[in-house]
Amino acid sequence: MIPNQWYVVLDSSQVKERPVGVTRLGEKLVFWRDRSGQVNCFGDRCVHRGVQLSKGKVLDNGCLQCPFHGFQYDASGRVIMIPANGKNMPVPERYRVHRYPTHEAHDFIWIWWGEEPPTELKPPRFFDDIDDSFCYGKAYDPWNAHYSRVIENQLDVVHLPFVHYNTIGRGGRTLVDGPGLQWVDDDMFFVYVFNRVDDGRPPRRPDEVPTPDPTREYKLEFIFPNLWQNYIHRDMRVVGAFVPVDDEHTLLYLRYYQRFLTMPILGNLVSRLAMPFNLYVAHQDRRVVITQQPKASALVMGEKLIQGDHPIVAYRRRRQELMEAAARGKGDKV
Repeated sequence: MIPNQWYVVLDSSQVKERPVGVTRLGEKLVFWRDRSGQVNCFGDRCVHRGVQLSKGKVLDNGCLQCPFHGFQYDASGRVIMIPANGKNMPVPERYRVHRYPTHEAHDFIWIWWGEEPPTELKPPRFFDDIDDSFCYGKAYDPWNAHYSRVIENQLDVVHLPFVHYNTIGRGGRTLVDGPGLQWVDDDMFFVYVFNRVDDGRPPRRPDEVPTPDPTREYKLEFIFPNLWQNYIHRDMRVVGAFVPVDDEHTLLYLRYYQRFLTMPILGNLVSRLAMPFNLYVAHQDRRVVITQQPKASALVMGEKLIQGDHPIVAYRRRRQELMEAAARGKGDKV
């Protein structure tokens, strides 16, 4: 995983009144809401005797209470009361757990994963053309694969006529022109798909295809480290958050957004009814992605890539740059 990044890790609906324990980015974490509704995230381990804090409860004073000996944690991760010592006894500063900065927006929960964040930590990005005018349906889908492989699958335009031969890849468009790739900035890029039926002409190079595509709105969008959008057209999108569980497991948080039907009840119903098809398509991918070896991808890993893998190379190169920058302690762009 890339350190020093905002990662989508949960759907907002998953954190309600009680603490929630999950594994994300290879770590056991507890998420909980204080009485103001603010989401907080700690390492899921009490500093006292190592009990999971996610088995505790949120008190009326807004603190998270350990279920074993009643230690109370405030939103900063500091223990403010040890019942066995009495309510008037000060608690030493060293009694605290690691707190992860959180951000909640668009019904997603992000955490800042890595070193201490910069003083002026900017909020994470989302797709600025998705707003409250859209209805959406959603699903959570487990993959026995490294998150980098799941991301690359959604940037892979070569596999469409083979893996999705009877769904979104119909038409025998096996030849790949380009693909076109456009960087919006250091952490976001667009992919333009120019697949066509093989008529004997050689494929055009990436620098020979237009970006953006002047003939249609369709494109794929990716925001580092783990957000993707299939921009079908201005009123229909599929969004995926590729949530790392550990080095071999990923949760795909999949959403179908639409606003061609805006009546609340009907719009929400249509959005939900579209999800079985979207999951079916995702499972066509999952069947092959879980077989890839090695589990995690890398910029240099012995694969014999082709021109059509241009977006995957771009993803790997930037991912490697971000990981190297984090290792150097420079933080790079966040």
